[in-house]
Amino acid sequence: MPTSASRDSAFLPGRTSILFVDMQKIWTVPGRDPAHPDADPNSYFYKRNRERVVPNQQRLLAAARAGGANVLHTIIRSLTKDGRDRSLDHKLTPIHIAVDDPNGDVIDELQPIDNEIVLPKSSSGVFNSTNIDYVLRNLDTCNLVIAGQLTDQCVDMAVRDGADRGYLVTLAQDACSTYSEERHRAALSAMGGYCWVSDTDEVVRRLNGLSA
Repeated sequence: MPTSASRDSAFLPGRTSILFVDMQKIWTVPGRDPAHPDADPNSYFYKRNRERVVPNQQRLLAAARAGGANVLHTIIRSLTKDGRDRSLDHKLTPIHIAVDDPNGDVIDELQPIDNEIVLPKSSSGVFNSTNIDYVLRNLDTCNLVIAGQLTDQCVDMAVRDGADRGYLVTLAQDACSTYSEERHRAALSAMGGYCWVSDTDEVVRRLNGLSA
């Protein structure tokens, strides 16, 4: 990476990837999570996802596809039916989505198409429990755009770990969500030293520029 690069450098054609974090039916569709079967669909989290986050992610996905950016999705999913491969933290929480559980699939609005990459992870950090760094380097990635949930948990870890590994990370803040506005804004403030915090309009504009 050139030392003159900045976090808000222009996206490079052929070297830009976008990662959607944990946009799965179990977390995003009210009533799918067995830990919260009576979830209120009009709560802050579900309403933000429905009205703002998912539509913005759809725009990002369309622009990434049109611009030729690499598209990756990571999902929380055990590699086994009984979850014995999960991280200790996920066992203690407990978080377990079996390898064959359709609730762990990416939501229909962001359904991966041919040639897009889905990486199942069994910990909070995608760089800890998948080979994403190996994949991104093979894709010659320089600019890494991130969107997803939760802003202050799995998204936060992806941003920090990606930055530590030398990627120029962009966070589309209005395409991310967590359980309260206070938590969301606190996470953005903390992540500012690891990424360029932007919004969907600007990220879409830059993704569109990849094919200009």
